[in-house]
Amino acid sequence: MKPLLAILLAGCAATAAAQDGWLWIDDGLARLGVDLKAGACIGWFSRSGGENLLNTFDAGRYLQQSYYGDEDGSDWNGKPWRYNPVQGGSWRNEPSAVIEQRAEAGLIYAKTRPRHWATGKVLSEIVMEQWLRLENGAARMKFRVTHKGGTSHAPRHQELPALFVQPVLDTLVFAGAAGALVRKQPGFPNEYFRPGKGWAAWVDARDQGIGIWCPHAELLTCYRVRAGDRGDCSYLAPLRTFALTPGMVFEYETALVIGALEEMRARLEKMKPARW
Repeated sequence: MKPLLAILLAGCAATAAAQDGWLWIDDGLARLGVDLKAGACIGWFSRSGGENLLNTFDAGRYLQQSYYGDEDGSDWNGKPWRYNPVQGGSWRNEPSAVIEQRAEAGLIYAKTRPRHWATGKVLSEIVMEQWLRLENGAARMKFRVTHKGGTSHAPRHQELPALFVQPVLDTLVFAGAAGALVRKQPGFPNEYFRPGKGWAAWVDARDQGIGIWCPHAELLTCYRVRAGDRGDCSYLAPLRTFALTPGMVFEYETALVIGALEEMRARLEKMKPARW
């Protein structure tokens, strides 16, 4: 892979296009794709011309918004569940409703009415929006959720966002409170860690992979699925605790980079909010 310096020097204007139910942006360094058949979730992030690092095994994978409320008597394949609007759709792969989308001038925008993960119901009271662009090979992302319903839920850990990647990226790395690198290979179910520098990365045996900028994270939750089949993945979500309440509008920004671990760390620890 190209060194970070070459990436920063080689940046060019991003182009945007729509093709076969996907929206794409490519800046010559990275390629990002949004799947309109899965709630306009981010389903592709790679080097320009390279292999996809994201996992899209089902509607709950992808890189996407997902929020949690109270127990509501719903059932996910025999498991008691709770109020859970998911951008991609339901566990039966019923897609969420994309109500607005565009790709132009290097920017992708989409607005989605999500489905309840367990019941499959389209949740008209929840609207999810996203703004996406590439900046010298980094995917800059702004997400917003609006709750127009009348029900107040108790505070829950919220995924900001949910990130699923290919299983070859099997080692989680982040900086601890003192700045030293921490390496983990979590199992299943979820494990929890507290990041010290506002970023985390999944890397392979060569310390190459994908990193996420998450200065908003209070905790990281993660797991790995290793069943030896197509369902294998590595998962990570930066977490904050808050409640879904009537009239709530919550917005945050995050970013993805690709590369060698130390290059990603240097870039992520210097990253600032984008100008949207």
